[in-house]
Parts: sequence; structure tokens; C-alpha cells
Amino acid sequence: MDTLPPPPCLPIYNKPLDKQPSPLHHALMKVSSSLKTLKKRDRNCQVVRRKGRLYVINKRNPRFKARQG
Repeated sequence: MDTLPPPPCLPIYNKPLDKQPSPLHHALMKVSSSLKTLKKRDRNCQVVRRKGRLYVINKRNPRFKARQG
């Protein structure tokens, strides 16, 4: 019997596990020493203080998250 190759619709992962994109990549935030320019990136950005740290949050576009540190 001849062996059949895998169907082309199935993905084949040849990359090692450390090269795969992280599922938490979208949850990261910028860490900056000054939030002055980061709070002006979008009109929906807000500066809040939580647990003694300053954060820039944006509920409409979460990619603008930042923390002062």
C-alpha cells in the first residue's frame, strides 16, 4: 500500500515552541518613565492611579495601555 501525504488543509507546525507567538502578547503594556506623551496618543486615554502606580488606560482601544515605571 502506498502512504498518502497529509491533506493540504491541515497546518504543519515545524517551528519550535519558543518561536510560536505568545497568546498573552496582546495583553502587554508600555512601561515608560513619563506618561506625558503617552496620554496624548488618543483622545480616549485616561490617566488613573492604582495601587500607587500611574496607568494610562483606553477602553475603546486597549493597545494604548501604559504604566509609569
